[in-house]
Amino acid sequence: MTKTYLTLLAVLLSYICSFGQAVYEDERYVPETDPLVIEKVKEWQDLKFGLLMHWGAYSQWGIVESWSLCPEDYGWCQRKKGKNPQNYYAYKTEYENLKKSFNPTQFDPIKWADAAKAAGMRYVVFTTKHHDGFSMFDSKYTDYKVTDKECPFHTNPKANIAKEVFSAFRAKGLWTGAYFSKPDWHSEFYWDPYFPPLDRNVNYDPEAYPEKWNKFTEFTHNQIMELMTDYGKMDILWLDGGWVAKKEKSVIDQVYASKTKKTNSGFIKERCVNQDIRMDELVAKARKKQPGLIVVDRAVHGKNQNYLTPENRVPEKTLPYPWESCIISGGGWSFTPDAKYMSGTEGIHMLIDIVAKGGNLLLNVAPGPDGKWQQGAYDLLQAYANWMKINSEAIYSSKPIAPYKENNICMTQANGNTYFMYMAKENENTMPKQIQIESHQPASRAKVTLLGSKTRLKWKKTAKGFTVTIPEKLRKNPPCKSAWTIKVSAIK
Repeated sequence: MTKTYLTLLAVLLSYICSFGQAVYEDERYVPETDPLVIEKVKEWQDLKFGLLMHWGAYSQWGIVESWSLCPEDYGWCQRKKGKNPQNYYAYKTEYENLKKSFNPTQFDPIKWADAAKAAGMRYVVFTTKHHDGFSMFDSKYTDYKVTDKECPFHTNPKANIAKEVFSAFRAKGLWTGAYFSKPDWHSEFYWDPYFPPLDRNVNYDPEAYPEKWNKFTEFTHNQIMELMTDYGKMDILWLDGGWVAKKEKSVIDQVYASKTKKTNSGFIKERCVNQDIRMDELVAKARKKQPGLIVVDRAVHGKNQNYLTPENRVPEKTLPYPWESCIISGGGWSFTPDAKYMSGTEGIHMLIDIVAKGGNLLLNVAPGPDGKWQQGAYDLLQAYANWMKINSEAIYSSKPIAPYKENNICMTQANGNTYFMYMAKENENTMPKQIQIESHQPASRAKVTLLGSKTRLKWKKTAKGFTVTIPEKLRKNPPCKSAWTIKVSAIK
């Protein structure tokens, strides 16, 4: 009986750990208690649209960020670059030597900030350090950084890339957020060179080597506190690598810790390892420097995950807590040569769908090794800019209103108004003669208009809803592309 029970627990925990980074609609959420943070999260929920950027020395190879260093056999971990990808240690050396050729001389964060601002983005989250440990800021706790003398970019006036990014976006009025990876595969205190790395986790038992683990914890605290102290006002600390977290001592954890997941090829995949970096202490210190700081300890259940982050997907329904979908705009998270970006219509529809469900969109754009965005990224953000000039009042500071979506019409409410955003169907460039809504019915004297036009629209009640008639002039010359917003001043 006991053996069977433990076996079932091990299977269950193996499943949980293997999907530990995924954030599902039914994931538990622990509300914040700090009044400053509560207010800050409410303000953040009104921003609706942000920019995420994955960038590092790895962009020179056009590969998935960091993951080829990880000795797991997922597709994204495959080693395909370098002179000797079949030899792990030779590959790791060559990968880390990318620092010596990273020289993004065309880096222009002001141009990025201008494009993001025009597109209607209200905040930025920038990768200060990914799992490979390469710091895109001038940390005094490592020489594996963009400002090291072995990196040719270190002589550039804009060498402290993170500071330049934060300053440029802050100057345009955007909130700033620091992406920071908790695991660090370059640190000798995380992947001790005495032991071979097994998977994404620390490659030794932190409980067997507490002094070594404490050095890693202090290293992590020190780097984050640099970001909280020397880089201006910080609004968000966006922590990745959810497997680095405290795991309580319990029968379940002890059973799970003794298990490893293996594939038919013999590779070890991720384990559950107790990796306590004293997160509560770290957050308290960070908020002394940055009062009200929003902390997103991704995929770690607890009070330090102030909002949740569904990754590369849009939830099917509204969620009962603050959330943000982080979505790739084109290629991968990191720079992909000749990346294909989503169309303006796809991007606009995605933003509408997310906002109608009460979420924020964090759209990823990946700079290249030369420090430039691809033209496809600018084209996408320009499409957002054109649309937001007309329709932003239906987006910012809006709240969901049931049933959130009806066929191809999404709805929001803000400032006493209700907005119905008709998402154009494929190749639908002119507006329909009539738009019918079944789920809401305006008050008898409600004013109905189309955003971008001063013309008052004719409408009539149906059994449970209403039908709006679009004049021929508006139908043939709509104020924008991709989606059209009907504004109703009052709803019965």
